[in-house]
Amino acid sequence: MTTYAIRNTQYAPSPQTFAQKALARAAGLSSVEVGQVVDARPDVVLSHDNTADIRRTWLEFGQVRVTIPEKLAITLDHAVPAPTTKHAQNHAEIRAFVAEQGIRNAFEVGRGICHQVLSEEALVLPGQLILGADSHTPHFGWMGAFGAGIGRTEVATLWATGELWLRVPESMRIVLDGPLPPGVTAKDFALRIIGDLGADGGLYASVEFSGSGIEALSLESRMVLPNMMAEFGAKTAYIAPDEKAFAYLAERLARRQTADGGRRTTNDGQPTTDEIATRNSQLAANALYPDADAAYISEHRYAAADLEPYVACPHSVDKLATLSQVAGIRVQQAFLGTCTNGRLEDIAAAVEVIRGKRVAPGTRFLVIPASREILQDALRLGYIEALVDAGAHIGTPGCGPCMGNHMGVPAPEEVTISSANRNFQGRMGTKNAEIYLASPAVVAASAVRGMIAGPSDVLGNE
Repeated sequence: MTTYAIRNTQYAPSPQTFAQKALARAAGLSSVEVGQVVDARPDVVLSHDNTADIRRTWLEFGQVRVTIPEKLAITLDHAVPAPTTKHAQNHAEIRAFVAEQGIRNAFEVGRGICHQVLSEEALVLPGQLILGADSHTPHFGWMGAFGAGIGRTEVATLWATGELWLRVPESMRIVLDGPLPPGVTAKDFALRIIGDLGADGGLYASVEFSGSGIEALSLESRMVLPNMMAEFGAKTAYIAPDEKAFAYLAERLARRQTADGGRRTTNDGQPTTDEIATRNSQLAANALYPDADAAYISEHRYAAADLEPYVACPHSVDKLATLSQVAGIRVQQAFLGTCTNGRLEDIAAAVEVIRGKRVAPGTRFLVIPASREILQDALRLGYIEALVDAGAHIGTPGCGPCMGNHMGVPAPEEVTISSANRNFQGRMGTKNAEIYLASPAVVAASAVRGMIAGPSDVLGNE
């Protein structure tokens, strides 16, 4: 049964979860109830290489001008550089559309993966609503934003009207107590959650992460958790933004506005301390936090000390094994990258394992940074040189083989170990191939050994 937004109610609102507060704000309401359907107006509407198909649907609506061009963000990232004439034609159509509609936030081939790029550009901010034609849009929960993946027709509707009906989801809470042990990563924690609760365990839920273990994570590690919740069936995911998140976004906001002109800067062209501090305060003021007595459909608590490295086995993310249970399985390809684990922290973890060593004969190691900025930092720090010296191949920032278009499609019967988020049959473009999912360090160690292995198997007592 459809329920409708009730304005001017005389009743005191119930305690609100993050999802309730975010959708209430996006709908212009003081509060909402779980299950209520609201007319939400997103702050950002995301699309990528699929923009060409969205445009065709939008044109079928009889549209000429996009209603909200200032809210659109478009990246070319899923098949870059274009591997076929059809892909190249799609890219050409998107470029023409961007120019025609005056869409400012459009990012070319090589800039990187949509979720990483929009985070780096600070185009999404805490408390905002971002709807995207990409299933991993929950990614933006790392900063306390409501990110949700939607279909292409829904995106075309947003282009035409600027709003979309959304049902307020139930919320569940996942608590991590204590810092992760050495060798255990946010990716391992995400795999453990999905393995325990099932690939549909968070279906249409808002997943709120909390606990001292979450607070201790780096921002790059935090990004892994809401991103992976797409594999849990979640509608969105949330980590409470703190000073680390505000400082990162404030600096990038000030930098971007400095580049736009009209802002006061230091002598070296960087934003001033005062500008960054002002932005920090504004971000904190707009952040949303759940009420202490908000209602949740379930709570799941994990002790970080009990976690260990995990691997998701073919052909489902919830087919969980410990690293020791699958060690020794021969791999022909190792892949480090994607919106889940293609950041500088991930590349650094791989370099720590592989520096001074060689990729095993008969195994390929493909590394694709999630953005140009990450590639530049990795070059500056000597990570790319170490990887190339070891026999790794470096790809153009983007999604690469994750969705099976190109740049690492496996042969039939081959085994790939990947830092990506999905391993269903045919995901990387070959139905008769197997995909294992693991952390970046395990991927790098497996590349060196030519079989599934952990860093200790490569480094020994170093």
